[in-house]
Amino acid sequence: MAEAEDIFLRAKQRTFTGLTEDEQKEWRGPFCFIQAADPQLGLMKTWREGDCDGGGDEWADEVQLTQQAVEAVNKLSPRPKFMVLCGDLVHAMPSTPYREGQERDLKVALRGTDPSIPLVFVSGNHDLGNTPTPETVAQFCNAWGDDYFSFWVGGVLCLVLNSQLFFDASACPDLRDAQEAWLEGQLQRASQGPGVTPKHVLVFQHIPLYLKTPDEDDDYFNLQTATRQSLIGRFKQAGVKAVFSGHYHRNAGGLHDGLDMVVSSAIGCQLGDDTHGVRVVVVTADQVIHRYHSLEQLSGRGMDKDLRKLLQA
Repeated sequence: MAEAEDIFLRAKQRTFTGLTEDEQKEWRGPFCFIQAADPQLGLMKTWREGDCDGGGDEWADEVQLTQQAVEAVNKLSPRPKFMVLCGDLVHAMPSTPYREGQERDLKVALRGTDPSIPLVFVSGNHDLGNTPTPETVAQFCNAWGDDYFSFWVGGVLCLVLNSQLFFDASACPDLRDAQEAWLEGQLQRASQGPGVTPKHVLVFQHIPLYLKTPDEDDDYFNLQTATRQSLIGRFKQAGVKAVFSGHYHRNAGGLHDGLDMVVSSAIGCQLGDDTHGVRVVVVTADQVIHRYHSLEQLSGRGMDKDLRKLLQA
C-alpha cells in the first residue's frame, strides 16, 4: 500500500520523473499524454434506469473500465508524460450517499497506473456540485488536489481550471474571483513574460467552451455565451493552442480561428454513439495532434501508427 500511496502523492504534486520544474520548461522534443474524462462511477446504472439524479448504488462497470484504461495506458511506448482526467470522477454529488465508496474505489483502480505516469485531476460538476460552495471545493481539494493550478511539461505550459466557477459561482464568489485573478496572471505571463516562452499553452477543464461552434446557443453542456466569448478572447490573446474538456459524454468540439476546442467522450457512461475510450495527444514543436481511441483499440494495438511516427521525429 505504501507504493500506491506514493503514486497518489506524486499525482497530487504533479512531479515529472527525473527533471526539475525549470528543466520542464525546456522543449526536449515530441511527447504524448493521455486525456480522459468522466469515469463517473455510478452513472451507468442510473442512466440505464432513468434516474440520473440518484447517486448510483452500483459502479462495478466503471471500475472495470477504469482499470482497462489504466492497463492500456501502461502498455504504451513511448510512455505518456502524464494522464489527465477532465472531471466527473464520480457520480454521487458531495455529501450524498455512495460518494465515499465511489471515490475510494476509483482511487484503487487508478493506483494501477505506472509510477512514471503522473495523474492530473480536473474538477467536474459532480465532483463539486452544480453550484459549488467553499465546503465542496475544499472537499475536492482534500481528496484530489487543487481545483486550479498550472504545470510545465516538456516546454509546454498546462493550465487546469475549475470550470464550475465559470458556470455558477453564486455560492462562492470569492473563489471565482481568486481563480480569475490567478488565471489573468498566468495568461499574461504566457504571452508577455517575464520568463520562458512556452512552446504551447494548453488548458484543461470539465465543461467545454462550446460543443461545435463558438456562437452556438447556451446549453447544459457548454459555458454561457458571455463567459465563453470572454474566455475565448483571453485564450487566443495568450496563445492558447487547445482546450481539452469532457462533460458531454460524446466526442465533439472543433477548431475555430486557431483555438482547438477538444471535447472527449467518457471512460464511463456513453450518451451517444462513441465507445468507452481516452484521447491520445501528441505534442510536436509546431502542432498538438489528438485522436480518440477506444479502450479496446488502445489495449489491443496501442496508439495509431501515424501518431507513434510523430513521436520518433
